[in-house]
Amino acid sequence: MSLNKAYTLGLAAARPALKYNLAAANVATARSLKTSAAANMAVPNESAKPPLNKTFQIYRWNPDKPTEKPTLQSYTVDLNSCGPMILDALLKIKNEMDPTLTFRRSCREGICGSCAMNIEGGNTLACIAKIDRNTSKPSKIYPLPHMYIVKDLVPDLTHFYKQYKSIEPYLKQKNAPTDDRENLQTISDRKKLDGLYECILCACCSTSCPSYWWNQDEYLGPAVLMQAYRWMADSRDQFGRERRERLQNPFSIYRCHTIMNCAKTCPKGLNPGKAIAQIKKDMAFE
Repeated sequence: MSLNKAYTLGLAAARPALKYNLAAANVATARSLKTSAAANMAVPNESAKPPLNKTFQIYRWNPDKPTEKPTLQSYTVDLNSCGPMILDALLKIKNEMDPTLTFRRSCREGICGSCAMNIEGGNTLACIAKIDRNTSKPSKIYPLPHMYIVKDLVPDLTHFYKQYKSIEPYLKQKNAPTDDRENLQTISDRKKLDGLYECILCACCSTSCPSYWWNQDEYLGPAVLMQAYRWMADSRDQFGRERRERLQNPFSIYRCHTIMNCAKTCPKGLNPGKAIAQIKKDMAFE
């Protein structure tokens, strides 16, 4: 028997079985659709976690009602239906409970510094602060301390940014590179900027500093002074001496008493106190 003939016979022999199987499958499918409709319907998930309710006490103040004193308003949030961070809880409260709650936020990645606030007694970023899942005690959330408040958890950072502007936080040179060359820098000089350039200007350190609380009209504070040193330490900047001369007064830098709250609270793990000490050292040897 030729190969073509055998193939033809085999295919023909298989056709009845194929037709029969398809018909049986159709019948079985039809039966399952008719008999299992109720089983396919959505039902409550019996294995869902029970509610884990936690109370958040949040600072509230409305500038439209200036005669009313600030208050702590309580909200109850189910942690099992909420993200793990304080910012997740704040967003859930604003979206589902109280749209009037006001706070800043942007990146949710600990980069922009917008959501800086006082959480459980310490300044940090709400987007990287984990919720304490101990439901026996409430979580208290305040705006950054010793700052004028715009509304609720939003501090007025106008003065803070004016101080930052005053240090001229940009590269200044007396002799620019010739032939339109780049500002070259060695690897070792570049490493001197590590621990300085990462500052996101969230103001957590400055608003945790007692010296800044009482002298912020003249004392520049940890964040601004660390950024001032960032440009003094940059090998490409040629105005280091002039930058230090502008700080030669009793308040701009010498109100720092190395309390080191700044290093303790910094959400990026930086050490502004060390940078301020280095500025003082450089000024002493000039």
